[in-house]
Amino acid sequence: MQLSNLVLQRIAVIGCGLLGGSFALGLKKNGFAGEVIGCDREEVLRAARERGAIDRGLTDTGEAVAGADLVVLSTPVGTILDLLPQVAKRARPGTLVTDTGSTKVRICRRAREVLPESVSFLGGHPLAGKETSGIENAEADLFAGAKYVVIKEENQAGRRDSSTSGLGMTNAGEEFLSWVRRLGAEPVEMEAETHDWAVAWISHAPQLVATALASAVWDETDEDGLPLALAASGFREMTRLAASPYDLWRDICRTNSENLARALERLEQRLARMRGQLRSGELAAEFEKARQACAALRKEGKR
Repeated sequence: MQLSNLVLQRIAVIGCGLLGGSFALGLKKNGFAGEVIGCDREEVLRAARERGAIDRGLTDTGEAVAGADLVVLSTPVGTILDLLPQVAKRARPGTLVTDTGSTKVRICRRAREVLPESVSFLGGHPLAGKETSGIENAEADLFAGAKYVVIKEENQAGRRDSSTSGLGMTNAGEEFLSWVRRLGAEPVEMEAETHDWAVAWISHAPQLVATALASAVWDETDEDGLPLALAASGFREMTRLAASPYDLWRDICRTNSENLARALERLEQRLARMRGQLRSGELAAEFEKARQACAALRKEGKR
């Protein structure tokens, strides 16, 4: 696609870590003809330039946002909440702002509160990642095969304008989604509340379960290294997420605490019931439900 035909000619990626860096690398790999500006610490920007993820690096958020057609906020959730007022001051009319935060209700609410009506916001969450972070772990194909949740909000007042397509989304939003598809991801639209409830179960609770198991086994490990020294693939797979940094998960837990607390309470109740079934055949029912869930997950993965 020629640059003159692009709505998005300049993209600012604020936060060039795993997700932001992967998004930028994916744009480059898939032929984005415009300019990709990275905003982060200087050492991160240096690495991003060396990897070919960005054309230009800036350490000042306002400077990176000014003149951008698309602003991608790819930092921890708490930082996204802090950045949105800064973005509001420097984003020009017609700019599309999106994010990659793992919770959506608080972020979308803040965007409605601070962004002017002339700036569109499209909340986003690519369900892709690793237990490792940083530009050094970014991959151009990270989003391939992943669901990419989008929380469609036409603009902060809910009105349409002349740049809005027949689908009720700005042309910039449509072009952004076309790039999401070119990165290999599948856009999935839903409400922010639905998203936060769902990810509490399939992302946030699994992280805390893995963390709790690894932490408990570490406390149980004796001077001979047991039981940890006997851990094989099952335990390693179960606790892979436990390597994730707290700095990332702190804000996720705080901004989705109600959904996460309910999920953990249900899990506690389920574990308590299973503990009472250890000597009975009733435990077989739990294994059967788990088998059905795994079969459904494998089927979903083949789509």
